[in-house]
Amino acid sequence: MKVLLYSAKDFEIPYLEKANNNKYQLTFTKEALSSQTAMMSVGYDAISIFSADEACFLTIEKLKDFGIKYITLRSVGYDNVNLRTASRLKIRVANVPAYSPYAIAEHSVALLLALNRKLIESNLRVQHYNFNLDNLVGIDLNEKTVGIIGTGRIGSVMTKIMHGFGCNVIGYDIEENNKLIDDYNLRYTTLKKLCELSDIISLHIPLNAETHSLINENIISEMKTGVILINTARGAVINTEDVINGLKNGKIGALGIDVYENEKGLFFNDHSQDIPNDEMLMILNAMPNVLMTGHHAFLTDEALTNIAETTIHNLDCWNSGLETGNELTEIIYLS
Repeated sequence: MKVLLYSAKDFEIPYLEKANNNKYQLTFTKEALSSQTAMMSVGYDAISIFSADEACFLTIEKLKDFGIKYITLRSVGYDNVNLRTASRLKIRVANVPAYSPYAIAEHSVALLLALNRKLIESNLRVQHYNFNLDNLVGIDLNEKTVGIIGTGRIGSVMTKIMHGFGCNVIGYDIEENNKLIDDYNLRYTTLKKLCELSDIISLHIPLNAETHSLINENIISEMKTGVILINTARGAVINTEDVINGLKNGKIGALGIDVYENEKGLFFNDHSQDIPNDEMLMILNAMPNVLMTGHHAFLTDEALTNIAETTIHNLDCWNSGLETGNELTEIIYLS
C-alpha cells in the first residue's frame, strides 16, 4: 500500500516511521490537503491528513477520481472532513479517537496555572532583573468552582486533576458520567448555571453544529465577573469577537487558548517574517491577560506515539480487509 501523508511535521515523522516498520510505502509532504493539492495523491492508495487539512466535498471527489480508497486522520477531530461525501463515494475514513487525554487536559491546567499566577509576566521581569511583585497577585485554586464543559475522555481527566487541586467541580454535557459523580463529586448542571457559578471554565467539546460559537455574547453575560476561560478544544466553539469584548469589559478575567477560530492556514507555520493580517489575533496577543499557544496541547511523546500507532493500525486493518474500530464512514462493502 502506498500512502501519502499530508501536512507532515518534522516532529511526527520519526514516530510514524517507527510505527510503520517498513510495512507500507510512506511519502511525507509538508503541503496541506486542499482541492488544489489533491492531485498529489495520484498513484497512492491512501492518504493521511491532519486537523488543518481540508477534505471538503470537492476535495474528496477529486481524491476519488485519483484512486484514493482510504483516509486516515492523525487527529481526534474530523470536522474538516465531509464524511457524507466520503461515504457516498465509498472512501473509508478513520481517525485516532483517543491518543492521550492526559496531554490535552494537562496543557489546559498549564494554561490555567500560568495565567493565574502571572508566570509569563513574572519571568519577563526576572529576565530584566526586575523583582517587583506588583500586579502579580493570583488566587488559590483550592475550593474554587471549576466548570467543565464536555466531560468525555479529556474532560474526565480535567475533572480528576481539578478535584486533586481541591476544587469544586461542576459539569455540563449531553450525557452524564456517573463515575465522575462518584469518584470526584462532580455535579452536573445547566450551561447557564455553570457559567453563573464557575470561577474557572474549561472547554472540552467537539466542534459541530450545536457547539459552534457556543461561548458567545449571551453565554458570556451569564458568567461570573472575572472568570478564567480555558479552551483546548476547537477554536470555533468560542466566538472570538465576543470573547475579546468580554476581556475588554472585565467579564472575562483571563483567557487561555491553544486553538483559535481563524487558525486554518496560520497555525503550524512560521509567520514571523510576514505578520498575518488578523486584527483579532493581534488584539489577543496584545492583551496581558491572554495566553495563547499554537495548537500544541497534543504534543507529548506518549500522544505522538499513540497517534502514529493508531494511524498505522488503521492502514493494517484496511490492508487486511477489516474494519479498524475507528471508522467514521458508514459504507456497505460487497464481497
